[in-house]
Amino acid sequence: MRLGLIREGKTPPDKRVPFTPHQVEEIVQRFAHVTVVAQQSEFRCFKDQEYEAVGIAAQPSVADCDILMGIKEVPVAQLLEGKTYLFFSHTIKKQPYNRKLLQEVLKKKIRLIDYEALKDKQGNRLVAFGRYAGIVGAFNGLWTYGKRYGGYTLRRAFECFDVNDLKLELRKVKLPAVKIILTGAGRVGKGAMETLDTAGIRKVSPQDFLTRTFNEPVYVQLASADYHTRKDGGHFNREEFHEYPERYTSHFKDFTAVTDILMAGAFWNPKAPVLFTREEMTSPDFKIKIIADITCDIGGSIPSTKQASSIADPIYDFDPRTDALKPPLSNDEFVTVMAVDNLPCELPRSASEEFGRDLIDRILKPLLLDDPEGIIERGTIARDGALTETFQYLSDYVKGI
Repeated sequence: MRLGLIREGKTPPDKRVPFTPHQVEEIVQRFAHVTVVAQQSEFRCFKDQEYEAVGIAAQPSVADCDILMGIKEVPVAQLLEGKTYLFFSHTIKKQPYNRKLLQEVLKKKIRLIDYEALKDKQGNRLVAFGRYAGIVGAFNGLWTYGKRYGGYTLRRAFECFDVNDLKLELRKVKLPAVKIILTGAGRVGKGAMETLDTAGIRKVSPQDFLTRTFNEPVYVQLASADYHTRKDGGHFNREEFHEYPERYTSHFKDFTAVTDILMAGAFWNPKAPVLFTREEMTSPDFKIKIIADITCDIGGSIPSTKQASSIADPIYDFDPRTDALKPPLSNDEFVTVMAVDNLPCELPRSASEEFGRDLIDRILKPLLLDDPEGIIERGTIARDGALTETFQYLSDYVKGI
């Protein structure tokens, strides 16, 4: 069996890879029937020579491979008929911009396995870049504070060689006695907490955050239960909130009155209350001046996230009074927003290493040998020109209905 690491084709090209050179070396040793090749790429964070140094061929085409693995969507014109592909297809939420991609997958009878759909029997994702989204998103939030208020200067995350280099950079952070909110307790939240802890910022309880004054920077990690109340009274129920969030109301504005920086890393259900409204942002009681929206939910729970920012231009200002975006750092009355939508790309070597580790430990055996738990089957969107049973709901999307 031949496994090919494909060259990323989207513009701008993603620098991440499914496997590092040393991980490919490990794969070949563990799976004797597998040969791995790397499609030549001038953009990949690991150079062709690094793969060749461990005996992995770097070649112009991977048309001779059975399984093709990448990161982002493969451009429609580059899809090869009858192959098995693994990448983030961004189709399972019926994203309009990728309808043609799925149509072509079906037309060319491609077996499409989506990383996002690779889950265990309990529905937990097995591979993801969430931790690095959190690490970089929180770093960018701290970088933004330094840009807006001075006191320290950080290199950008993408200028750091890897995550260890980034953590050394965090030693330069010198914050005054600000208060930071972090939402989310999943991979993203844990990654962001890693950055804040490394920067030496103390974590405090929600109650202390609301009621106490500190002479040092502090942060609080909020779970849904900390700012949602059941409309009919009674205790917060996590399972009920996830299934019926419309039964709850938000009192997040209690926190916005004492917060300087918001780092948003929590998944938001459109049926749930928003964190706050634009009207609430115009109130004198609304103190937040920097928002690092790690989730980058456009039109979601944070009204200032009106568009994604880019690694090249990571921040913009938002004027709550006019609901308009403004140039970054242009007015003290505005809120500065960081909403980069591809944060792990800023630390491609470290992010790739962790992602590849999960692929080797959790996915390769069911993919290459046997799949008794049905992991690959659950993650397969299309096969032999048809949608699989789990993804039949995409039929109208494919038809353009």
